[in-house]
Amino acid sequence: MADRLQLHPKTVRQYIRDGRLTATRIGKSYRIAARELAALAGEAAAHVPEALRTREVQVATTVDIHAIDPNTVHRITTLLTSSLNGPQEAGRAARLDLMHDAERGRLRIVISGGPRVTADLLRLVQAVTET
Repeated sequence: MADRLQLHPKTVRQYIRDGRLTATRIGKSYRIAARELAALAGEAAAHVPEALRTREVQVATTVDIHAIDPNTVHRITTLLTSSLNGPQEAGRAARLDLMHDAERGRLRIVISGGPRVTADLLRLVQAVTET
């Protein structure tokens, strides 16, 4: 893939992480559909059926919380992960990365997903941290 696009493999992986390229991860490898490759390569849109040309908006945000106690960390992480569990409706899928540094009393939350689900998760963080 990287060779065909004349890109570095790390660039292709970053495109996948950023949502600019849709891929399925299988083990340590990615599988990329031909239509995705064509779209990224800038080949004519005529090759891509109309049904596959849909607009998708993705958001990535990082929240750093300082001076946070372990109980609040537990409340936030449980609330956020449970809100993403279960069946996902369209536009509600998101990726959530949580990193807690207990020594420094910091929690970093990285949310990647659609604008609506990201905003909902941010409101949950706000509700817990403002009380």
